[in-house]
Amino acid sequence: MPVAERAVTVGKARVGAVFLGILIIAVNLRVAFVIVGPVLSDIGDEFAWSSSSAGLLTGLPLISFAVFSPVAPSLARGLGLDRALGAALLLLAAGIIGRSVPVEATVWTGTVLIGTGIAFLNVLLPSLVKRDLPGHVSQITGIYTAFAGAVAASGAAVVVPITNSSTYGWRLALGVWAGLALIALAILFPKLRSRPFTAAQGKGRVHGDLRTPWKSALGWQVTLFMGLQSLAFYVMLAWLPSIEREQGIPAATSGLHTSVFLMVGVLASLTAGTVLHHTANQRPIALGSSILAFCAYAGLAFVPQLTLLWVVVGALGCGSLIVIALSLFSLRTGNHEQAASLSGMAQSVGYAIAAAGPVAFGALRDLSGNWTLPLTVTALVMLVLCVTAVLAARDRQIG
Repeated sequence: MPVAERAVTVGKARVGAVFLGILIIAVNLRVAFVIVGPVLSDIGDEFAWSSSSAGLLTGLPLISFAVFSPVAPSLARGLGLDRALGAALLLLAAGIIGRSVPVEATVWTGTVLIGTGIAFLNVLLPSLVKRDLPGHVSQITGIYTAFAGAVAASGAAVVVPITNSSTYGWRLALGVWAGLALIALAILFPKLRSRPFTAAQGKGRVHGDLRTPWKSALGWQVTLFMGLQSLAFYVMLAWLPSIEREQGIPAATSGLHTSVFLMVGVLASLTAGTVLHHTANQRPIALGSSILAFCAYAGLAFVPQLTLLWVVVGALGCGSLIVIALSLFSLRTGNHEQAASLSGMAQSVGYAIAAAGPVAFGALRDLSGNWTLPLTVTALVMLVLCVTAVLAARDRQIG
């Protein structure tokens, strides 16, 4: 085989290996978080929790995302990116196992560890894409986001059957997913050993040649975009079943609508990644996806008889928006270290906004006695998202 052809073959093999590694890490981004909901009542019954305590268990990962996301860039600078990813996977596996131990305190501790591990992975994976596959940022982001969503949807579908068929109940149903993190860690382990880390590798240019995103207007625009698109997703996911229940929609049908929301979002993520890969201008798709989110909430508020249509419209918007937001961490930065810094900033503030969104939505529902006010206010917030989309999607870098 000629040298040039052999080099191309080796290059393709390397890209394929990196891509496979990214997917294996990505399967852990959502599933441990979303599978709690279907068995939350079982957990609450076992420990005699109140509704507020049970709700806190589902909210803890989001709180962990907000608290620990800013720590991830420092962890990567101190350990190196690959070792930081390994540490995150180890934390995640420990948390999943701890959450399944028959001791109430470990359920809470394990949930915090899960949120911390996923927070690190959320921040560092865009940095890994920026470092190893810089020419395919949007396309790879769309694929791994869709892959993570599909695995999460599958996990949510099987967790109840596993619970009902096992003598260990919800503990086994939640605990088996530690295997995914351990598999990813095992595959990543040879890379950790083959790339010795030196102190010089930890000295990034984020605090030298490149500007910190915390002092950049563009950094804050990307951060606000990340937060508002997260709010759109988590409010819909949290409150759609309750909204439909008051409309007289059966619980089984409402559950089907939630599945439709998740699966259409997967397809939207794949499509958004492909479109972004083939265009240098992110403004049209960012603005268009934000408008879809606005239409979904406005439609639910004023034309509720077309609920399924607004669920699909919202899924198309939210599924695209998350890929755009994650892609911007790389597209708006100069190297993978600055990408990690922007990712940490945007996800910290962003998930704080996302965590507050469902709470504020519920408070507005209690205040007004109906769903029209919270849906209308959220639709207005989506108009702010449209503005941030135009600003964050400008073709420039933080510098």
